[in-house]
Amino acid sequence: MSISEPKVLIIEADADRGRELESVLRFINYEPDLASDCSGWKNNIDDSRDILAVLVGSCKNEKALQKLLKEIHDFDEHLPIFLLTEKHREPTVAIEPSSCILGRVEMPVHYTQLTSALHQAEVYRETQADNAQQRPVDLFRSLVGTSRSVQMVRRMIQQVAKSDANVLILGESGTGKEVVARNLHYYSARRDSAFVPVNCGAIPGDLLESELFGHEKGAFTGAISARQGRFELAEGGTLFLDEIGDMSLNMQVKLLRVLQERTFERVGSNKSIKADVRIIAATHRDLEKAIGDGSFREDLFYRLNVFPIEMPPLRERVEDIPLLVNELIRRIEHEKRGSVRLTQGAILALCQYNWPGNVRELANLVERLAILYPFGVVDVGDLPEKFQLDGSGGDRVRIDEEVLAAQAAQPVPCMTEAEPRLPRNGLDLKEHLSNLEVGFIKQALDDANGVVAQAAKRLGMRRTTLVEKLRKYGLQRSDSAPGV
Repeated sequence: MSISEPKVLIIEADADRGRELESVLRFINYEPDLASDCSGWKNNIDDSRDILAVLVGSCKNEKALQKLLKEIHDFDEHLPIFLLTEKHREPTVAIEPSSCILGRVEMPVHYTQLTSALHQAEVYRETQADNAQQRPVDLFRSLVGTSRSVQMVRRMIQQVAKSDANVLILGESGTGKEVVARNLHYYSARRDSAFVPVNCGAIPGDLLESELFGHEKGAFTGAISARQGRFELAEGGTLFLDEIGDMSLNMQVKLLRVLQERTFERVGSNKSIKADVRIIAATHRDLEKAIGDGSFREDLFYRLNVFPIEMPPLRERVEDIPLLVNELIRRIEHEKRGSVRLTQGAILALCQYNWPGNVRELANLVERLAILYPFGVVDVGDLPEKFQLDGSGGDRVRIDEEVLAAQAAQPVPCMTEAEPRLPRNGLDLKEHLSNLEVGFIKQALDDANGVVAQAAKRLGMRRTTLVEKLRKYGLQRSDSAPGV
């Protein structure tokens, strides 16, 4: 079985520089394809998906170079490009914002810079491939789970998404209320228009009116130009008013008028603007209690509360924690920010914690563990102290059969097997670890059908690092792939 090496297209009119790049690329196990004619480079490509990256060097002049970059972008807008430049000299050609120029490589070429650039291209290509076949929208972090309450939230989203009814999302901070709002927008007929979030609690009351409705030039001190508000930006789409319970009574009156009349005016203007906007609001406050103490208008509450959705706190859906942890780890891996694994004991300890910060707190913990133990295994003793307490505390939630059943129903790769035992007679640790590494490398190459780049991805390492390990262990390519 042959190992297919990533192909790198070099477009370079300088023959000496082109040959130098070819030699270096072959040395680091990439397949170079040199095109010395800036106008005939397409003859070197059968399928742009076979090309990892394009290294663009000198052409006849800057105009020809600019034309070349546009041609590459028109040919495949997701083809990563690196400009070849003299050391410490910035590119003179204007770079279009829409192009896929990821950076530059200085000449004479430096091994480290070139491998780093090509690794960046690999990550970019993988990301584009993932985006092409990923789930319809990457928003489901807080909606992962099999608990009854989360299934109810999903069902309610499906029921109301396609209507224009106002939705009020209730729940504690960190439960994922914005995730629900974004899913409502995505599954609505407005999905091709903007989703515009506004945190009403983060914007001072005297600025919120301008933020929502916009203002005209000179409307107040500092208004040096006219500005659109969030209602105009969300035209035809969805406006998400987060922490609506923190909005002042004065602004509540103005918002109510917009909801009733579907028109508004910019600050400093008397011209009415029509608003075709769907309103989704969210709050962690008890609005009915706020109505009782006079801090929230009852008429606005009923306007917003057409279809309420309550997001449950994490402590009431502990059976979802293993799946949530798994999903959060996948996101970190997808974003190339490392990885981590948790033992079953660590997962069970997390299920007994009260989670006052809800899913946001869980996400922060997983990210922290990935930083502290990169590509490592986390057991109970490695968790922060507050997560190590047993289930006997008053506020701790005990693990029940539902949690274990949820874990068994869907394999969760973030759990590891029981700790290996040291043989009675001891062992040569260095030799043992080397044998393990060789075995995993062979398995990864086997699973990847001999493609080194894919095997490296499975092993969580750079492709060049895997090539070095193949040399270190004296593995022939035919030894590491079956059926050859």
